[in-house]
Amino acid sequence: MDENSHSLSTTPLTDSIVHSPYQGQEEELLPMASRRNIAPAIGIDLGTTYSCVAVWQNNRVEIIPNDQGNRITPSSVAFAEDGRLLGDAAKNQTDVNPTNTVFAVKRLIGRRFSDSSVQNDVKYWPFKVVAGPSDRPRIVVNYRGNQKDFYAEEISSMILLKMKEVAETYLATTVKNAIITVPAYFSDSQRQATKNAGAIAGLNVIRIMDEPTAAAIAYGFDKITVDGNNKNVLVFDLGGGTFDVSLLSIGHGNFVVRATAGDTHLGGEDFDDRLVDHCVKEFKTKYKKDIIGNAKSLRRLRTACERAKRILSFSSRATIQVDCLYDGVDFSTRISQARFEELNKDRFMRCTDQIEECLRGAQIDKTGVDVVVLVGGSTRIPKVQQLVQDFFEGKELFKGIHPDEAVAYGAAIYAADLHGQRKKDMQNLVLVDVTPLSLGITVKIYEGESAETKYNNLLGEFRLGGIEPAPHGVPEIDAVLDIDANGILTVSAQVRSNGAKNEIVISKRNADLIPEEIQTMVEAAARYKAEDKELKMRISLEDFVEKVKTMAMDPGLSDPEKKSMEEAAENVIAWLETNHAATIDEINKQKRELAATIRRLMKLRRGGIPYDEVLLLSLEEEE
Repeated sequence: MDENSHSLSTTPLTDSIVHSPYQGQEEELLPMASRRNIAPAIGIDLGTTYSCVAVWQNNRVEIIPNDQGNRITPSSVAFAEDGRLLGDAAKNQTDVNPTNTVFAVKRLIGRRFSDSSVQNDVKYWPFKVVAGPSDRPRIVVNYRGNQKDFYAEEISSMILLKMKEVAETYLATTVKNAIITVPAYFSDSQRQATKNAGAIAGLNVIRIMDEPTAAAIAYGFDKITVDGNNKNVLVFDLGGGTFDVSLLSIGHGNFVVRATAGDTHLGGEDFDDRLVDHCVKEFKTKYKKDIIGNAKSLRRLRTACERAKRILSFSSRATIQVDCLYDGVDFSTRISQARFEELNKDRFMRCTDQIEECLRGAQIDKTGVDVVVLVGGSTRIPKVQQLVQDFFEGKELFKGIHPDEAVAYGAAIYAADLHGQRKKDMQNLVLVDVTPLSLGITVKIYEGESAETKYNNLLGEFRLGGIEPAPHGVPEIDAVLDIDANGILTVSAQVRSNGAKNEIVISKRNADLIPEEIQTMVEAAARYKAEDKELKMRISLEDFVEKVKTMAMDPGLSDPEKKSMEEAAENVIAWLETNHAATIDEINKQKRELAATIRRLMKLRRGGIPYDEVLLLSLEEEE
């Protein structure tokens, strides 16, 4: 503690926070009739490796598939010479463009570059991360021939924008309101940074929600206990990059979080790291070659290791194979399930340590847990399931909800509840949460579990005037720490001696963005979105040209007609090659002129030829 600080209460705040369904939501206070035309609110699980979006529709939750038909979308963003790629398109080209494909950015958001966890991660990432202003991590990529720097919030906003567009395509309407989930053990700074990412993506974030709480809703929102008693449900959520365990009391629409524990730096990415390390050492031993420092080789090896990890969830052995891994040398090795478990033994054991911590916080014995719910893709690992089941002495684990979709599923239910989308006769959900980290206050505000402030996270500082000179510890100050439904902290205080309420000024942590920065990022996001649209239009024109070239091959055409079509197509190709910075209007003009040329040639024909009707219709649509 600071010896010059005035003495204030340092009792951890563990009182429950009731999330009122309509608190602070003006739109939600409108009569139902006034909200009929309002687009539904969505639930987004913003994951480390994959993200998922869901909506309450037709009196049920619908997990929304993306443009590839997949129900989960890679949390990846790629930057290339010709544009930006998001989701599956980004992940699919990772191996050929590793230094400009960003993933696992959730591990950076709200953190400092100097954090030990960040320093550990950057060793495995092919893309570059540097220290920015105030020690905030900056991701460096090459985009359209220029170097670009991005904060983690900006990359996260791009992933959120992808999920927003997936929902809008599915619902055929603009989507504005969303609940975004975060690990229960996310700090105040990480939560605020996630909310900022939502704002940059053009979303109104109506709630930042804890992932295990959302999963608990997915499990229990339609369950009512027969005997009228609540059930103690432990949610074990092990995903791609984070781990949470929460103990909730569930019954009759009430979800009371009794305790939570976790590790914001533990998940599938860490298990992949161990496999990568193992293979790097084996390659070096066999071939006397070190691939550390070669981004492309490491990325290709990581892809193979991730694939092997998934195979080991249902097979006792897997092969890690990469052709021409480095310096022309092929690499292949067999890995057993037992070896994989040994490589990650310490990390698996950290999971059970957090279960114990959670139960201590809830003041409950493991025999008092009625249901254990598994959530998150990494719970597919047999060793993880075995450890959890052994901890609870053989208790059957509940696997009835999809591990990749449960969080988005529960978030969609609560989003509909807050947004007034669910029927009046449906039971409203009541959530009661706890602060994930203890809070202590001196003149500076910290979060964390250590008795020494230097080992905790500094949230901010406040200045309190009107305190009369007095010996250390004498002034009495009432401080109120208020945590809103998003888990974000504000502080107020009052001096008892004179009864005056003094204004508290909270200085945001260095990891937080100021409003002006957020606005700049919002404007940049709009530019990137316009560039994405331009790229899609350019690709559409290129496809259209290919259709014309196909038509020109029709044997029913005369040589002059074929030549006219081919020349028209080649002219557009030449235009595309010399107009890389063309606007959407200019691209559309080329498309219209090409369509008009083809139409004119067809009308000049006497008798016509049996062109494919579908192709003709596509020409009509393009025009």
